[in-house]
Amino acid sequence: MTEADQCTLRLMARALARNGLSGPFGHCSLRLDTQRFLVCAPRPMGLIASGEPGTVVNIEGPLPEGVLGEVRIHQQVYRLRPDAKALCRFLSPQIMALAALGKAPKARHGFGAYFAPEPPFWPDPQLVRNDDAARGVAQLLGQDSALVLNINGAITVGETPAQALGLAWLLEDAARVELIVQGAAPETPPLPLDQARQRATWQGGIAERLWDYMTRDDPEADTTTH
Repeated sequence: MTEADQCTLRLMARALARNGLSGPFGHCSLRLDTQRFLVCAPRPMGLIASGEPGTVVNIEGPLPEGVLGEVRIHQQVYRLRPDAKALCRFLSPQIMALAALGKAPKARHGFGAYFAPEPPFWPDPQLVRNDDAARGVAQLLGQDSALVLNINGAITVGETPAQALGLAWLLEDAARVELIVQGAAPETPPLPLDQARQRATWQGGIAERLWDYMTRDDPEADTTTH
């Protein structure tokens, strides 16, 4: 683990808060190697200070003292997904409203295409604070890039920290559009799956542009890469 890893994690955490995706609750992490990951400090992500360290967590075994119980989700996702390099757990307003309807956003527009046909929906309204539930969430996520946690927000998973963070912003906008469609014309079909998958590209610096936008004005933004 390096200071660059710690700084990247702090940038992710504060970006989730700065962009209205997480208030008092939520957490994020990045994989260090095949056996460990780094999770942010267990407090409101927008309040994590420059230089404040995260905690190293083993993918197998009990959580370290002081680490939030839902970090078990991170453990199980990293265990089942070798491609996963970063994870965001957040509670954003549009996702929360849509989840209250028992729904996940469909691929209605370009941003929603990254989750086509739609993210899996975890139906249990309880917080995921035990190993069995965390394992169930990870298994339901499968190879998807996001999952909606009933009335408890969502998770996004990326091959880079920039992807995981950017997907959180894209998912919230997908939920915004879905709520509009549900209120106006719920019978409107989503994008055809083949078109959605073609649209969901990372070429052209998509993740990097999302990262730069979401970490704007952060005091540590110029000290690390993504």
